[in-house]
Amino acid sequence: MKLLIVGGGGREHSLLWKLAQDNPQGERFSAPGNAGMSELSTCLPLKAEAITQLADFAEKEKIEFTVVGPEAPLVAGIVDEFKRRNLKIFGPNSQSALLEGSKVFAKELMWKHKIPTARFEVFEEAGKAREYIEKVGAPIVVKADGLCAGKGSIVCRSKESAFQAVEDILEKKIFGSAGDRIVVEEMLEGEEASFMLLSDGDYLLPLQPAQDYKRAYDNDEGPNTGGMGSYSPVPAFPQSLQEEVLEGIAYPTIRAMQERGTPFVGLLYIGLMLTKEGPKVLEFNVRFGDPETQCVLPRMEGNLLEALIACEEGRLREAKIGWKEDKCICVVIASQGYPGKYETGKEIRGLENVKDCIVFHAGTKREDGKILTAGGRVLGVVGMGKTFKEARQKTYEAIGKIKFENMFYRKDIAKRVEEE
Repeated sequence: MKLLIVGGGGREHSLLWKLAQDNPQGERFSAPGNAGMSELSTCLPLKAEAITQLADFAEKEKIEFTVVGPEAPLVAGIVDEFKRRNLKIFGPNSQSALLEGSKVFAKELMWKHKIPTARFEVFEEAGKAREYIEKVGAPIVVKADGLCAGKGSIVCRSKESAFQAVEDILEKKIFGSAGDRIVVEEMLEGEEASFMLLSDGDYLLPLQPAQDYKRAYDNDEGPNTGGMGSYSPVPAFPQSLQEEVLEGIAYPTIRAMQERGTPFVGLLYIGLMLTKEGPKVLEFNVRFGDPETQCVLPRMEGNLLEALIACEEGRLREAKIGWKEDKCICVVIASQGYPGKYETGKEIRGLENVKDCIVFHAGTKREDGKILTAGGRVLGVVGMGKTFKEARQKTYEAIGKIKFENMFYRKDIAKRVEEE
């Protein structure tokens, strides 16, 4: 089968890695891909947001199935364009992608359908937002409405920091038009979990949960990032709780989308806070999580490609997926300065010395026979073991073999569950 993977990060490399196992004889293309993805596919000089050119390529090359990694092309309507041309593609259309594309849309949908989430208000004027914050106090969370590459949610421990967040988003426009509206919501307390489910618009097939690490530095300090590491499974999120989320959150969301005439077909990612009152939704995403996918797919037994195709064809009930008991962790190696300014073009050495872990590339490129850094998040090193302690040991030993100038990574990924 001829496959096209849209995107060029760690999530896309891990998807390509699994799909290559599921369909080893097939021809594979990535747009734009990265140095690691170039070993499993032909990389195209096309950005993930170049929707028309991607559809042109898929048409010309007779691509049989396309899998979209990032959120931006989904929200921009890549699925709509491919479907218009009768091209098979995995992911939600632009109307369904509003679940991630607009936090206001997602919160109002949840409120209307009584799906458990944090109390919230929506604002377009900074003055009114400040009045509300003055009234309810802190801690509180301020979120930009639109897409901000995972950095648009600001947890504010004081009223002053909340006022600053309002000013930054609504007045200084640090996120551009994505911050034309904001959601101000109560800060939920508890353990976080990421729950990904395949949906054909009617039926849901849950994947194994994961937990990710948003903050740049150890002990959850520093600025928010796209994610510095992850682990799976999540001891705090057992099967019984997963069933509760399936019945109380996931299916009500799918039914709500059906009700508005926009059935959700694709990957529904539910970011959860496991509170004392029960699980509540922090956010929805409409694509595989990054870096959660990197620690979930290595645990998967079964054919992901067949499941994605079944999803797109409305027969997801036929798909069969199993899971290994092993624990898995992913540690992201980043360029110093990320998520702010960072340098690229640094040579990466030692990858060939990593034997018992998987290295998923993110911000890398191949040039003159060398692999160079080309982004903020550069690599994801993934280790598995019978225990989290074993998985951590393997992963950090592998990281010790990799070198590039100004690399940094968190040392505490999955440390809190090491004894489990």
